[in-house]
Amino acid sequence: MTVRTRFAPSPTGFLHIGGARTALFNYLFARRHNGRYLLRIEDTDRQRSTPEAVKQILDSLEWLGLSPDEPPVFQSTREARHAEIAHALLAMGKAYLAFDTPEELQQMREQAMKEGRPPRYDGRWRDRDPSEAPPGVKPAIRLKAPREGETVVKDLVQGEVRVANAELDDMIILRSDGTPTYLHAVVVDDHDMGITHVIRGDDHLTNTFRQCQIYDAMGWHRPQFAHVPLIHGPDGTKLSKRHGAVSVLEFREQGYLPEAMCNYLLRLGWGHGDEEVVPRERAIRIFDLADIGRSPSRMDYAKLTHLNGIYLRQADDERLTREVLERFARRNVLFGTEDAERVRLLMPELKQRAKTLEELAGAAAFVVSDGPPPMDAKAAALLTPEARARLGDLALFLNDAPWERKDLEAWLRDYAEVKGVKLGAIAQPLRAALTGSTQSPPIDAVLYALGRAEAMRRILAAAEGEEASPA
Repeated sequence: MTVRTRFAPSPTGFLHIGGARTALFNYLFARRHNGRYLLRIEDTDRQRSTPEAVKQILDSLEWLGLSPDEPPVFQSTREARHAEIAHALLAMGKAYLAFDTPEELQQMREQAMKEGRPPRYDGRWRDRDPSEAPPGVKPAIRLKAPREGETVVKDLVQGEVRVANAELDDMIILRSDGTPTYLHAVVVDDHDMGITHVIRGDDHLTNTFRQCQIYDAMGWHRPQFAHVPLIHGPDGTKLSKRHGAVSVLEFREQGYLPEAMCNYLLRLGWGHGDEEVVPRERAIRIFDLADIGRSPSRMDYAKLTHLNGIYLRQADDERLTREVLERFARRNVLFGTEDAERVRLLMPELKQRAKTLEELAGAAAFVVSDGPPPMDAKAAALLTPEARARLGDLALFLNDAPWERKDLEAWLRDYAEVKGVKLGAIAQPLRAALTGSTQSPPIDAVLYALGRAEAMRRILAAAEGEEASPA
């Protein structure tokens, strides 16, 4: 048997990180078993489904490296097939025509609530002859669900779960307007797509009992089910915007790397010993549904940011340089090829402190400053008259220095020794002049990356009091 999993989002909004984790689990399980990972867009809600949401889902999955192995299936294109199976059930006597009016159904619900009962359909058309139907009423097709015994699901995460069939009513599988219901369409699609494992959120668990009845009525083999607990906010409540970012692409905009995002989502409710940093290849080798916990997990933004910093430090410098320059371009920050090369030269140092691409871009902003960099208040305070005079003197000293990083560090130390001052008394005003900040990569790295001409221009501007206004 070839394992076939699927991720089946509804395009009614952005892809939530809970959905992204579901996609990741489906992807990893399929890869672990040399199977196929598929995508189905469940767009039968015509009023709420939008092309923009479809694009956002596809873009999110591509960014995360979770694009499907086959072109996505759009559920809305399969309504004829859904209707075909509904009519097949009707012909087999496993379903029936129900001619209830909206008013009758409403009255049925109100009566049940009045009597303190769950508002279930009472099966009044289950055994009636369609010839008794009132004129002008188009029928729905309802599944003739078993009334005795239990429906049992052996869930790969939740264990064995069961429900008494008496608690499940005869659900509609085809509405009176000829459109299929969600629960029915999902079963038909999963069967036709050859899905062997349905891995989804545990908010679908109650749906599974009803869907199993459709499988059984058609004589189809059920897939194996794995219902994953949901992700909650840090306070234990349903994760929402008030907790922070929840859209996958929002995390991208905030500067998280996709591999860090996937690693974090993997560890959110799944564990393999004490491993925290789990690259994709390793995750594929060790992922097992048995390691998923049964309790909801809590989103921890600080842990995600920490993990992202680890991945940033491991990331390729050329890639990070491209990411930073793209962020500059989106902000209309002008830069040339020389500026880009300076960012690249500094990247090994810049990425050591940053936790996100946004922080990384902020730390690199001084490199592409047009003229003297804007000064923050702490940096400006360092440029006392004494410090300015020393910077002018230092510029004369460095003018003859070989412009290699190892040589620049030695020349700065020699200058401090000759002047009889600590290196910090030289380096901090110099850092302020070059970067506009009191924090930056090592000063020799900054000098080398800026190049002789630009470094001298900034040093002399600070010495003469020409730095930009405080940021």
